[in-house]
Amino acid sequence: MDEPQAGALAAVAALDEPTRRRLYDYVVRQPAPVSRDDVAAALSVPRATVAFHLDRLVDAQLLAVGHERRTGRTGPGAGRPAKLYRRSDRQVTVSLPDRDYELAGHLLATAVEEAGESGGSPREILALRARELGRERGAAASDVVTVLEAHGFEPRAGDSAVDLGNCPFHRLARAHPGLVCEMSLALVEGMLAGAGPEGLTARLDPRPGLCCVRLTS
Repeated sequence: MDEPQAGALAAVAALDEPTRRRLYDYVVRQPAPVSRDDVAAALSVPRATVAFHLDRLVDAQLLAVGHERRTGRTGPGAGRPAKLYRRSDRQVTVSLPDRDYELAGHLLATAVEEAGESGGSPREILALRARELGRERGAAASDVVTVLEAHGFEPRAGDSAVDLGNCPFHRLARAHPGLVCEMSLALVEGMLAGAGPEGLTARLDPRPGLCCVRLTS
């Protein structure tokens, strides 16, 4: 499992504890950051328990923390700043097996937008942009298997071919197989080109339970 997915699972697991989930739900529904005392009073939970769970949520990057003197005073005698908690900017998405509809949406929206400006074919632009992105991601990886794994394709090497055990765009591919499989093929072709000579060629080979793209030597 890649690190982003593992981190997302850890974040979700942090909310499995009932009291911690209650505290999280309370904090994120408030219009302004809240203190430990605010949460303890609102939920009738001991302050020490509140402090423990809120800081665990900060560790999981689900909450962000700031400091503020709520008395409005400054200087000596103003007291220590209070810790104030709010929802963090982190977005957590967990999918098993891996899905990446955000990437597909980005590529599709880019293609439509560019086609509207240039008058070109959205389908051709989609393949071009997917191939460019794949090449960029492949060049940043140590080898093609690594980049395929990082993007949820689940490569399974055989004697003369590499099957891709998962389609990161599964629901889209089922609804629009021609368009999305062409996009996947272009993306994988770019990954192969970016990762360097591997002696592999990507081609469409749809089979049940696998990605529509297969790598052959």
